[in-house]
Amino acid sequence: MAKQRTFGKLRDREREARRRLIVDAALRVFATRPFDRASMREIAAEAGIAASSIYTYFPDQQALFIEAMTRESAPLIEKLERIVGRSRGAAALERVTIAFVEFFMEHDSYFRMMTHFMMQGELGEESARRVGEIMRSVFDNLDRLLPGKDARSTRLNSHSYFAALNGILITFRRYPGRGRDELVRHMRQVGRKLAAMAASGMIEPGKDGV
Repeated sequence: MAKQRTFGKLRDREREARRRLIVDAALRVFATRPFDRASMREIAAEAGIAASSIYTYFPDQQALFIEAMTRESAPLIEKLERIVGRSRGAAALERVTIAFVEFFMEHDSYFRMMTHFMMQGELGEESARRVGEIMRSVFDNLDRLLPGKDARSTRLNSHSYFAALNGILITFRRYPGRGRDELVRHMRQVGRKLAAMAASGMIEPGKDGV
């Protein structure tokens, strides 16, 4: 019985390792094009496994995209929750901003995957629901730092700030003629400026929205 349990644990670890291998490969492929334009055969080749075996773990590209997004976003959300849980105000907003910028500079493939998705990706109803849950986790943390006059204006503040953070990354992460360390320092400076502007009330709740 003990030997069977040991074999069972080994099989579980092997299965989980194979699953991680596939998600890692999918992340690299999705960083080059929208997930729905990448084939399962291509992802299997990137992972170094047979194309037929990939379906043992994932039924399609959408499932792989959701798995990659869930896994990759978890450390960022946990970090934001720790920061927001300890403090509020301008200092917390600045720390969240720097954490966001540094996270996506360190997770380049994930950032590129999400950029392709935001520009071109299409999801089914269930997948869209799961993506929405992940996004709301980020917005909920920003809500606690960017309160508006009511819930609607607070969420609009968070959406605006999130868009601005992504704008910093898109604008400067590949700025020509600058090394990576210089770019990171500059993005931190821009992020601190953004946080100071928001904290001083320069980002105001709008009257319209979705």
